[in-house]
Amino acid sequence: MREKEIEKRLVAEVKKNGGICPKFVSPGYAGMPDRIILLPKGKIAFAELKAPGQKPRPLQAARHKILMGLGFRVYVIDGTEQIGGVIREIQST
Repeated sequence: MREKEIEKRLVAEVKKNGGICPKFVSPGYAGMPDRIILLPKGKIAFAELKAPGQKPRPLQAARHKILMGLGFRVYVIDGTEQIGGVIREIQST
């Protein structure tokens, strides 16, 4: 499965759960996650999408660490089977 397919499924599942999942573009600050997950009741997290088995590049991992240090959740998703669990976890916080 390709990264694009996983990303498309994430966007659709977030929408089914009443949220939005816009693409996150950060000019001048490379390495930020691909998507922001915004769910009802002010729930927010970031998602890095990867092809199955792929890992974040070092700069991406560094940006994830910064975001997590600020108290945000950051998920690396490399398979559609992870999506439901990620959404449930965000909703439960």
